[in-house]
Amino acid sequence: MSEYQYYEFQAIDRSLTKDELEQVRALSSRARISATHFVNEYHYGNFRGDERRLMEQLYDAHLYFANWGSRRLMLRLPTALLSARSAEPYCAEDALTCWTRNGHLLLDFAYSAEDGGEWDFENSFTLASFTTLRTELAAGDLRPLYIAWLSALTRWELEEDVDEDEYTSTIEPPVPAGLAQLTGPQQALADFLRVDPHLLTAAARASSAAPSQTIDKDALAGWIRALPQREKDALLLEAVLGTAPQPGPVLLARHRAASHSAAEPSTATRRRSAAELLDAAHEVRTEHTRQQEQARAQARRAEHLARESHLDRLAENAEQAWQDVANLIGKKQAGPYDTAVTLLKDLREVHDRAGTPEEFTRRLDNLREQHRGKPSLMRRLTDADLTPR
Repeated sequence: MSEYQYYEFQAIDRSLTKDELEQVRALSSRARISATHFVNEYHYGNFRGDERRLMEQLYDAHLYFANWGSRRLMLRLPTALLSARSAEPYCAEDALTCWTRNGHLLLDFAYSAEDGGEWDFENSFTLASFTTLRTELAAGDLRPLYIAWLSALTRWELEEDVDEDEYTSTIEPPVPAGLAQLTGPQQALADFLRVDPHLLTAAARASSAAPSQTIDKDALAGWIRALPQREKDALLLEAVLGTAPQPGPVLLARHRAASHSAAEPSTATRRRSAAELLDAAHEVRTEHTRQQEQARAQARRAEHLARESHLDRLAENAEQAWQDVANLIGKKQAGPYDTAVTLLKDLREVHDRAGTPEEFTRRLDNLREQHRGKPSLMRRLTDADLTPR
């Protein structure tokens, strides 16, 4: 089975310079490279670059996945928008790490298949599915970080050498609002990191509703007017020169923080232990299974009732049904033959319910005798086992 690895980098806040582009092009002769993008796929060999260093120096987002199950998403944003102090409580094992470099916070989301044998050809991803997470994080929405912590807990639950006391002593990080109403990129991240959906449902019980993301343009305009003129001039100059992140997301994040409209974690809600969350996830999973079984039972009952109703109608018009069989056979075509066989199977059940299986056998034998020169029909009757039971 051949190897497959996918690498994608994106520069969002500024384009790469000519010298930086030359630096990147030296890493691969087959990659699709522009001033804002780097994309390459490997069916053999490995990427020669250092993903961590490229993110620290050049790019704002990076996606990697391989067909044996390893997955990685890295995001970089200015520490003025999200500090390491805010992100560190959510870092856990190999699911999420963070560090700062040159005024930026770097977030490294990762998932690795433990057995190395998870050949996954069905799922493919693009970085575009995740880049909006930067904007959400910049606006104070920490749901992506909590999702990463849940991914670590999902994997931790599967380990066999974890002491029960560790589950009890490990406490969840602050719970962000809106866990029950994830955005599209956040749900994509949960899928990417293979978060147990039942665990996510259980965790969301302690999460308040997500605040409205509607922007009050009048309030925002007033807030912008109140900014110092020198600061506004500097923001515009940097935007024109491309020497700093585009000011839009930065200003919007600052406005939301000032008006307390971001989806901030709840500090009043009691934070649960890993053991409590896993127990709650088990309850959710059990209830989900019960509801699925109940839905399947209801579907079976509805199907049975529909079948009985169909047979009742057929019994009322049995003679017409036998005539329909004769008409279908008379067309001497494969499709009508199949329909005739289906109708005969229904008639057999009608006669069985009425206690007249002998009548069905007699009429079926007559049909066989009358049409024994039609081998295609005879084969269908034999395959359908149209004999009395």
